[in-house]
Amino acid sequence: MMTDFEKNPRQDVISQLHHFAAVGDAARVKALLSYSPSLVNAATDNGWTALMYGARNGHLEVVQVLLEEGCDRSIVNKSRQTALDIAKFWGYKHIANLLANVKGGQRPNFKECENYFGLTLLDRRSDKRTDSKWLSQKQSHPTTVYILFSNLSPLVTSSGGIESSQQPEVKLCRLSYKDVEQWMKQTEEVTLVFLGVELQFHMNLLSACNGKVLQEVEEDGLVAWFALSVNSAEKYKQEHEDHYFLHPPMPALLQLPEKEAGVVAQARSVLAWHSHYRFCPTCGSATKIVEGGYKKTCLKEDCPSLQGVHNTSYPRVDPVVIMQVIHPDGNHCLLGRQKRFPPGMFTCLAGFVEPGETIEDAVRREVEEEAGIKIGQVQYVSCQPWPMPSSLMIGCLAVAVSTEIKVDKNEIEDACWFTREQVMEVLIKGNQRSFFVPPSQAIAHQLIKKVLHREGNKHPLFKKTNLIILIFK
Repeated sequence: MMTDFEKNPRQDVISQLHHFAAVGDAARVKALLSYSPSLVNAATDNGWTALMYGARNGHLEVVQVLLEEGCDRSIVNKSRQTALDIAKFWGYKHIANLLANVKGGQRPNFKECENYFGLTLLDRRSDKRTDSKWLSQKQSHPTTVYILFSNLSPLVTSSGGIESSQQPEVKLCRLSYKDVEQWMKQTEEVTLVFLGVELQFHMNLLSACNGKVLQEVEEDGLVAWFALSVNSAEKYKQEHEDHYFLHPPMPALLQLPEKEAGVVAQARSVLAWHSHYRFCPTCGSATKIVEGGYKKTCLKEDCPSLQGVHNTSYPRVDPVVIMQVIHPDGNHCLLGRQKRFPPGMFTCLAGFVEPGETIEDAVRREVEEEAGIKIGQVQYVSCQPWPMPSSLMIGCLAVAVSTEIKVDKNEIEDACWFTREQVMEVLIKGNQRSFFVPPSQAIAHQLIKKVLHREGNKHPLFKKTNLIILIFK
């Protein structure tokens, strides 16, 4: 006999969406809508939508997700209430303020920039890192995914190639426990890091639930991902000729799909930390890896690092400012190059943030040190994880208050003012001219485009070519 779920799967999915909104599970709301965006405004018999359930229970993150997905906040239920009315009635002022101030009645009035290496397939689920029993069970679970690394290079496979007219598509090899069991038994020669669980909401899981609420099978629904670093995988490569390690990291890692690149950024940075810091930085003793790979604990009982919180026990992240410097006339931008760059490549200036230094001061200091240009106003734009091995690129726009370039040859090889026309031509035609800029995956590329958009309405060239620029978004 056909079950109720089989008769009306859409209604069951709507019920799941409303349940997740009511309990505040923003990740599942977003994942479910990624598969069925048309459900965002679906209502129950009493006219309630997911937005109303989120507003009723005070779940700000759920409301934000639904607004970002384009839900209609003007819908009324059978009691003639909107989500805003519901939030006000139950006293959730922060949600009411958000709903009242959404531009155009649809979305929040801001959108975060999404840079390569910044997107991901996973919810990190840091709460699971201390659950040793759960981690142990997941390691051998048949649905668990392993990403294999050797010398910080991920194992990948590619489709297409010479016989295909298209560029080969490079993807991470998603291995199972059986594939990596041979290395898992060699605990002293491998490094294992828990990366998180899949964000994607599998529709076949709904079928398996037969109409039941997914919370009842939550553990079975969490697909865990691990990164496994091994010393040698030559035997495995010989057995799987279509698999290879992606090397060198630049520009090879830029071939990955965006969300897989984000997984690699997370894994590579943590594995690099384990590779470079094998002993306790406080006393020099041996350490053990705990918390799913996100902490090192000294094995010496009286080590000071065991008392209190010490940043030497956790993976490091190196903040780097990268800035697009704008000429006072608004029609030139400053780009520089280092000796190690490919011939003709120019990019934004960049440098590490020093201890006790603000982002703004780091921008001013680095530009003056490298190019002799003094900077006035600084504005943060967006950031990008850069796993080479563990930098966080903090992208900024900076307005110059001086124009004479004095290059410090110890820092960079050259720096020049480029006109908007020159930059526009390079973005459109690529490296066919005397210089070129980094590819679109790099935050430097996005900052350069940002200047064209920011000042474009003041320049006739932008008005003529704005449709072309949109291609690069």
